[in-house]
Amino acid sequence: MTGEIVIVDLQISNLASVLQALQQIGAPSHVIATPESIRSASAILLPGVGAFGDGMASLGQKQLIEPIRQAASRGTPVFGICLGMQLLAQHSDEFGLHAGLGLLEGHVTRLKPNRADFRVPNIGWCDVTATRESTLFPNARAGCYYHVHSYHFVPQLKSVTTGTIDYSGTPHVVAVEAGNLFGVQFHPEKSQDDGLRVLASFFSALPKMQRPH
Repeated sequence: MTGEIVIVDLQISNLASVLQALQQIGAPSHVIATPESIRSASAILLPGVGAFGDGMASLGQKQLIEPIRQAASRGTPVFGICLGMQLLAQHSDEFGLHAGLGLLEGHVTRLKPNRADFRVPNIGWCDVTATRESTLFPNARAGCYYHVHSYHFVPQLKSVTTGTIDYSGTPHVVAVEAGNLFGVQFHPEKSQDDGLRVLASFFSALPKMQRPH
């Protein structure tokens, strides 16, 4: 590893739950993100809850937007959780149009159920179908995960999708992977054994993603 695991604190995230989950799986040492720590990070974890615009504003105030983009372009693994996954997108229409980090092609838009028994926000446990074998879902094995969201990521390329849920009779993307970029819409830190397994899969794969010097 070239550096420590860097965790971005948006100050609108449930950071304590994430840190507790990392402790449970024995994750490598980690620090809270600064522009300097991101430059030498071995991986970046981007958790978050709340509104897209607030998340990008927090990144901007902390001067983390360009360091994260540059780190991603260098091949540093970036793992977005919930809002963190959405922030990887190009833009969101939540409370107006907001630019994202632009690391994954696609946009974030509001859930639009066509059945009365599906509500917005989507809160609760949902079975995730693994669409292919991936780093987070080895052997294409997913599970049941806790979701809290009113918006969802619509990727431009279907090939980045690794997991979906059935929402209102339609598959909705809740997990993506593209090279060194990873994202899950659900909360692995609140999803018991299945969630811990996703986090452990990410950290166990990091040595294979080590950047050459």
